[in-house]
This record gives sequence, C-alpha cells and structure tokens, in this order.
Amino acid sequence: MRPPLLLARFRRAPRAAPPQAVGEMSQARLIRRRFLRHRLAVFALFTLAVFYLAAALAEFVSPYSAQWRDLDYMYAPPQLPRYSLRHGWHTDALAPAHDPITMQRDYRAAEDKVPLGFFVRGEPYRLWGFIPGERRLFGVDPERLGQPGFVDLAPDRAAPSFYFLGADRHGRDVFSRLVFGSRLSLSIGLLAVLISVVLGVVIGGVSGYLGGRVDNFIQRLMEILRSFPQIPLWIALGALLPADWPQVGVYLGITVVLSLLGWTGLARAVRGKIMALREEDYAVAARLLGASHRRILFKHLVPGFTSHIIVSLSLSVPGMILGETALSFLGLGLRPPVVSWGVMLQDCMHMQTVANYPWLLMPVVFIVAAVLAFNYVGDGLRDAADPFAAR
Repeated sequence: MRPPLLLARFRRAPRAAPPQAVGEMSQARLIRRRFLRHRLAVFALFTLAVFYLAAALAEFVSPYSAQWRDLDYMYAPPQLPRYSLRHGWHTDALAPAHDPITMQRDYRAAEDKVPLGFFVRGEPYRLWGFIPGERRLFGVDPERLGQPGFVDLAPDRAAPSFYFLGADRHGRDVFSRLVFGSRLSLSIGLLAVLISVVLGVVIGGVSGYLGGRVDNFIQRLMEILRSFPQIPLWIALGALLPADWPQVGVYLGITVVLSLLGWTGLARAVRGKIMALREEDYAVAARLLGASHRRILFKHLVPGFTSHIIVSLSLSVPGMILGETALSFLGLGLRPPVVSWGVMLQDCMHMQTVANYPWLLMPVVFIVAAVLAFNYVGDGLRDAADPFAAR
C-alpha cells in the first residue's frame, strides 16, 4: 500500500541550503571567514584570550596573592606537578639546605609529597575587590595533608609552599606574580593604544580633510615628534613623573606618555586614506547635500577604512607593552609593591642572579608570547582586511 502523499513529503530528506555566494556576503563576514583560515592567527587570538581571562580572574587562577611570601623558601626552584595512581596530583616537597663551602642556599627533594588539586581552598580573597572567595584553580590541597606519604601540617604553618615556577628573593611565588602582573602589563597596552587611535584618527583625519596650512602645521608637528629617539624620550618623560605619586597616578601617567608618542604613525596613515577618499562621489554628494564637515569625516570617510584601523591597533599593542616593560625595568615606571612584568624583571639586573636562578626570567617568556600573539593576530587581520584579494 502506497503511503499518503502528506507522509511521503515528510519522509523525504531535506534539501541542503545552497552555499551563499562570496559576492553576496557582507564585508564583516568575509573578513571573519578569511581570518578563520589563518590558523596561526586563530591560535594567537586564543592565546591572548587565555592571557586576558587569566588576568581578569587573577585571584582565582593564582595559587597565592601577589604579596604572599615565605622567607624560608627564598629562591626556591620550580616544583612541577606530577600525577600517580597512589598519590594523585602531587609534587615533591622541598627541604632547605646550605652549601658548607659556598654558603649558598640550596634545596633537595624530600621523601614526603605535597598534595595538589583543582578548586582547592586557599587564602581568602575578593575577586575584583568585591566578590569574596577562597577557592583556587590549582594549588595545595589542605584536605589531604597528613595522610600517608604526604607532608604533615606543621603547627606554625598554614600549609606547605608550592612554587610552580619557583620563588624570588623574598620567597614570593613567581607564577602568582606573573598572573597578577599581566593585569597591568596587558591593560596598559590596550588603554594606551585606544588613546593613540583616538588621537591618530582625529588629528590625521582633520589634517587630510582640511589640507592647506592646517595640514602643513600638523605634519611638521608629527615630524618633530618622530625625530626624537623613542626609548630615550620614554625614559625622559617617565623620569618626570613625581616619585611621591600614588601607583594609580603613575599607571595613568605611563599610559598617557605612551599614547602621546604612539599616535603619529596612525595619523599619517589616516591622513593618506582621507586624502584619497575625500573626492569620491559619495563624499562630494554628502557635501552638496549640506552635510557638515564633521559628519562627512566621521560618518562617511573614516568607516571606509575601519579594518585598517583595527589592524594598526593590534600591531601597536606590542610596542606599548614593551614600552611599559622598559620603563618599569629601569625604575622609571611602575614601582614596587605594584606588580607588573617590568617590575618583576628588576630582580634580573645582576647576571650572577640570573645565572643561579634562571626562573626569574619567566616574565620574558610571557612578554615574548604576548608580543608574538599580537603580531600574528595583526597579520591575520591584515590578510583578511581585503576579502576580495586573491590568495
């Protein structure tokens, strides 16, 4: 018996929707489509997302607070986590010792193990200053202390220390300070670049749109700023910051200094784009219809090369991060007790210290990773900004 016509229609396999033609896609979708094909740029974007997420959740991600210290474990070496069926997640306990010849502090692995775990209880904190919590993503598990094979909880200590990337001269956890330092080192780059983008788009747009004497004055000013050596000028302006300023004031001061010196390149690029677009038909039509100069500039001309601005922004952030690191490393930027990657590198000024305790150079690894990630993301955006170009 043949099935009714209505049931036969339901039993038919649904037809696949025809793929959308490239010419019918919007510019934003074309850029996203080409960017996702750049695997290295996608991986770099994922790396930056992990960095910024860890910085936002620093109190939860880090095993300890930024200023936590244990003077009994100064310059303790890194303790790598291990897993076994008998002990689970653990690491070898450290036993401090002194070399009788050189009198240098040394450490040896003890027989007992330090229990580790995820989402363990630790030092209480306030996430973002107002959300209370005491759970840490990874750290010493206090509930397994004292069990067979593990370190017993001493009466005068809260818990045994665990240094994933080692400790500094004050017994502070390097990994926890790296996570907290990423907040300032990564955010100062974004904030400075945003200010530079605003200055570059406004000043460069006005210069290219008006032309004449205004353009000539702005270009001479840009040439004067670009003629100064960058690093010595950073040092000079950083030294002008008063030593008695609060750390928030120093942070904002460094941001302003970096942004005031980083807008000239983008302004010159915006000027060239505006000069090429201001005589286009849609710009002339808007001017004949009575549109104001501000509306023509910021509503019609600037959106025409937004992708170029985004690419310039992503490629400028590494320079800002390196600028803050250089100023803080030289003692002219952020200062202790504030934690940033540049402040942490102040412990590496003596080569003998670096030779004996190489884990103090871990901020360099994170700086290089962040700079490379921003550069690869910028390359991916630059390749995707022209969707109709042949590969």
